[in-house]
Amino acid sequence: MNTQAQYLKAIYLTQQQADGPASTGDVANLLDVSPASANEMIGKLEDRGLLDHEKYKGVDLTDEGITQARDALQNYCIIERFLIEVLEVEEFRTEARALEGVIDETVAERLDTIIDREPQCPDCFNAEDDVCGLIDIEAEVSSD
Repeated sequence: MNTQAQYLKAIYLTQQQADGPASTGDVANLLDVSPASANEMIGKLEDRGLLDHEKYKGVDLTDEGITQARDALQNYCIIERFLIEVLEVEEFRTEARALEGVIDETVAERLDTIIDREPQCPDCFNAEDDVCGLIDIEAEVSSD
């Protein structure tokens, strides 16, 4: 199940890559949901004042939407880094996606004390590779 935070994060990353409004189709693809499901949640997020949606133009996050999206992205980075750096989980991306909807901010903050998040987080996230930019994938894979 995709949560509000996951949608906001997906919209934020899509906007970053598009350098403009996020298309609902791109958001649906990123979250692996139907366009109808994406439209439904986008409508709910718009009702909550977290984004503006203009048909055929796309979705723009409001200031509050951006704040919440960045918080969600930061939590996702923390989860990814904890899984690979501490638990050495090979399929950390899959696990992070499964956990991001169920790990709350308190747990993420506690995990953060273990991984010692960098100050550039969440701007470190590499949307193209769908991974925290602070994770050296090649080094992690070769150390196994």
